[in-house]
Amino acid sequence: MSLIEGKKARKGRLTAPELSIVIPTYNERGNIAALVDAVRSALGDVPWEMIIVDDDSPDQTFSEVSRLAREEPRLRCLRRVGRRGLSSAVIEGAMVANGGAIAVMDADFQHDERILRTMYDKLIGSNADIVVATRYAEGGGIGEWDAKRAKMSDFATRMAGMLVGNQTSDPMSGFFMVRRDVFSGVIYDLSQQGYKILLDIISSSPVPLKIEEVPYTFRTRQEGESKISVMVLAQFLFLIIEKLTHGLVPPRFALFSIVGGFGLLVHLLILNALKLAGFDFLAAQLTATGVAMISNFVMNNEFTYRDRRLTGLSFIAGLVLFCLVCSFGALANVGVAQIAIHQFGNWSLAGLAGAIMGAVFNFSAATSLVWRRPRKRIFAAAG
Repeated sequence: MSLIEGKKARKGRLTAPELSIVIPTYNERGNIAALVDAVRSALGDVPWEMIIVDDDSPDQTFSEVSRLAREEPRLRCLRRVGRRGLSSAVIEGAMVANGGAIAVMDADFQHDERILRTMYDKLIGSNADIVVATRYAEGGGIGEWDAKRAKMSDFATRMAGMLVGNQTSDPMSGFFMVRRDVFSGVIYDLSQQGYKILLDIISSSPVPLKIEEVPYTFRTRQEGESKISVMVLAQFLFLIIEKLTHGLVPPRFALFSIVGGFGLLVHLLILNALKLAGFDFLAAQLTATGVAMISNFVMNNEFTYRDRRLTGLSFIAGLVLFCLVCSFGALANVGVAQIAIHQFGNWSLAGLAGAIMGAVFNFSAATSLVWRRPRKRIFAAAG
């Protein structure tokens, strides 16, 4: 059935969807039309809707969805402006879904849409809470991955096993189907950072979930941009930390702390270099503090607050504001360091004491003032 035929469905009354397919996108314009046709063919008579959650793609994926939605009324789009991230996109898409079952998949055809009907039948027929499309059960596969990527996936799967045990062979899968009530039951405990929403759902559930699996082979990307990066891996590790510590160490704070540790190293290196150059302690400490502050801003902007990253003039303004708000911490830094140098006479120890004091409030100041969360802007582009 083509999109033209799909347009005829508008003339009749649409059946309320039983299955909502949530698909986060970023620069996937070239895949959407083919994906709609493929899903329509795969699901047959199952009442469905497709919710594209687009993070304001430069290729205007949202415009393509809007165009297609004029012919396919089951297609909807949420366009998010000023927000990025797969997990938060899935959460927001699921919140507006109408189906009793929610499927999550990518738009790049790496996930085999042909097994959607099998997944749905298994979810309903076995009374499962979640059905995972797995690459690691008999009949599944990782496709054309190279050895490096396969090893990384194996490592991540083993790490995920620390949280969820052997409930599923593929806890890192991005392709799964979940009952709406199960998703709603954990929604307030989900981290909006990172890309592994299935792992988050399973580890957040207060009770063991009944999980079924459907094997599939991971396919080669058709079009669009890969979401795999160092940041994705870092966010995965921090999700593991957050869950193992029961939320005591949020992922963003973990990133901020690592950046702060690097800034501390920069601080001490500059401090001791200036000592060797013959600077007095106060001048050296002030200089080291300033350099470390700039280093921390750049790294936090690139990593810790990547989803709120400042660019252009906003970057300059953010740097000025960051230095301004952190100057209060710097005053405490220098003051404590001065006391320490007089008490102990050790430059490194004094510098360390000052740096720790200066970092006490920097996280909250940075989060609430410099990289404050933008007002959420979500546009229903279609449907």
